[in-house]
Amino acid sequence: MLNEFSRTQLLLGPEGMERLAGARVAVFGIGGVGGYVVEALARSGVGQLDLIDDDRVCLTNINRQIYATHATVGRHKVDAAEERIREIHPRCVVRTYKTFFLPETQTQFDFTQYDYVVDAIDTVTGKIALVMAAEAAGTPIISSMGAGNKLDATAFRVADIYQTSVCPLARVMRRELKKRGVRRLKVVYSQEKPIRPLEDLSISCRNHCICPSDTQRRCTDRRDIPGSVAFVPSVAGLIIAGEVVKDITGRQTGAQPR
Repeated sequence: MLNEFSRTQLLLGPEGMERLAGARVAVFGIGGVGGYVVEALARSGVGQLDLIDDDRVCLTNINRQIYATHATVGRHKVDAAEERIREIHPRCVVRTYKTFFLPETQTQFDFTQYDYVVDAIDTVTGKIALVMAAEAAGTPIISSMGAGNKLDATAFRVADIYQTSVCPLARVMRRELKKRGVRRLKVVYSQEKPIRPLEDLSISCRNHCICPSDTQRRCTDRRDIPGSVAFVPSVAGLIIAGEVVKDITGRQTGAQPR
């Protein structure tokens, strides 16, 4: 019988669709990268999605975040994402957590309950904590490296963290994970050298912050405010979603469905 995922089933087969329907995936960070991960996983038929992000939609998110529109400014990103998922995949079980993931908050999550974890957050301490928690639980994880200050969407690669180059965030992660004895980590990273953003104080979030008034972590608290565009973080997110789907279904590019 035809359904909203029939075209996907033509490539993944009925067994692959059953695996996706039975999978529970946690996406940490629902921003420029993570939002597109969630969108693609919902459109792929993943049966359960856990969305973790404490941030609210800001006007400056509209240029690159799929759940950011003038209508959603001020709303929690996870709430906007959940509403859209319901319109795409009504049978999907969605759990939302208005939580900023850090080592101090990780006890809120049971990583053994997940079939896959997506790291799309932008703090090193949080990323390391996610990797360590997933490894301790034996749960597969894929991590997004830096997508800000980039313009070349074709420069993304999927690799083990220890095979990465160029990306400054990946360099830090390599060093810190090696210290902790982590032997492997699948990541999506860019081989493009970061571009130095313009120093235009007239449009600087640091000088003219317009975050929703009750946002806990404002842009003025950040060390750096990167530039970004619509077509770079979205590509990273879609690549990550593709890796999750392929890993859950056990399919690789070029394989024929049964």
